[in-house]
Amino acid sequence: MGSEPSIFTKIINGDIPGEFVYKDDKVVAIKDINPQAPFHVLIIPVEPIKNAYDITEENANIAGHMVLVASKIAAQENITNGFRLLINNGVDANQEVMHIHMHMLAGGNIGPMVCK
Repeated sequence: MGSEPSIFTKIINGDIPGEFVYKDDKVVAIKDINPQAPFHVLIIPVEPIKNAYDITEENANIAGHMVLVASKIAAQENITNGFRLLINNGVDANQEVMHIHMHMLAGGNIGPMVCK
């Protein structure tokens, strides 16, 4: 992934602040600083995987765990009418931080949108 840790790695390590809504040994979830919906969190693996191109047989279980965590967050936050999960993968998909992360959006009819 390069020598410089991503902003997400810095948040995970406590080097810069983040507003955590969930944390376990594999992923964290933080509130997005530029929310695109009434409820918008980022589910981020602790392991600094650059993007979906770097998912391998050895680390593929993290994707399923991220979805499981979204379900746990929905229960924790009483999100009962649905939510959207989105991964921007690569520059053409507007991935701004090169550390894979899943956007979880909810809160009313969120309609079509692109997350940055």
